[in-house]
Amino acid sequence: MNIINHPDINELIEIAIREDVGDGDHSSLSCIPADRKGHAYCVAKEDGVIAGIELAKKIFARIDESLEYIPHLKDGDAIQKGDRVFDVKGSDISILTAERLVLNFMQRLSGIATQSRKISDLLKGYHTTILDTRKTTPGMRLLEKWAVRTGGCENHRMGLYDMVMLKDNHIDFAGGIEAAIQKTHAYLKEKGLNLKIEIETRSLDEVREVLRIGGVHRIMLDNFNPELLKEAVALIDKRYETEASGGITMATIKDFAASGVDYISVGALTHSSKSIDLSMRVEKKL
Repeated sequence: MNIINHPDINELIEIAIREDVGDGDHSSLSCIPADRKGHAYCVAKEDGVIAGIELAKKIFARIDESLEYIPHLKDGDAIQKGDRVFDVKGSDISILTAERLVLNFMQRLSGIATQSRKISDLLKGYHTTILDTRKTTPGMRLLEKWAVRTGGCENHRMGLYDMVMLKDNHIDFAGGIEAAIQKTHAYLKEKGLNLKIEIETRSLDEVREVLRIGGVHRIMLDNFNPELLKEAVALIDKRYETEASGGITMATIKDFAASGVDYISVGALTHSSKSIDLSMRVEKKL
């Protein structure tokens, strides 16, 4: 299914409209004739990667099916300051009612896509795949993770339901690494679930314990420095997938990737990406 047509996205658009429009765009309704038609366009005010072209089309159509939406770019295209992103023609009131909804979504998603592209380009030629995390805006996860892919990185699990991740608190509450793994297998068998298991480790000793016990698909190496990470990856020796997480920045990510680790998860892809500045301008009156 195209992500834009997902039922959750339809619901999100409805929530956004209720939040912003309520019982009407009284600013526009009060001073613009109902039959007035015009032409507006969206322009990029900085460089980046555009995301939300198809979503904007859906929002304009939801506000007013008679609006003519003319995109000039595709999702994932690079943009430069001054680039024309799309044009929209039709009812002035409808264009103004949809304007902020469209820009809010596109600016946020384009910011994530831009940050994802920067990191994916930085690691071209390395074995490592960059993943996002669950550190997303509530209600926006599907779109934000889509923006990550649009920028060239990949998704980790979507939520708590599609993969088991045994982190430090799970392990501590369960009574240790071995108990956590054993209890997880028992639970999955009882529930008839076929889910991959990832377990977090905080030291080489914990890595060795996981290797002794087995029964997982991926080992997370949390807050390992690049030298220790390289040692851990060599110790695991491809028996399980490896993932590095914690304390990794744009300045140091190449050092971590050089360890040969399979994945690096970067929460900042979604929780700290700066929105791209876009603007809607009136072209002319029709």
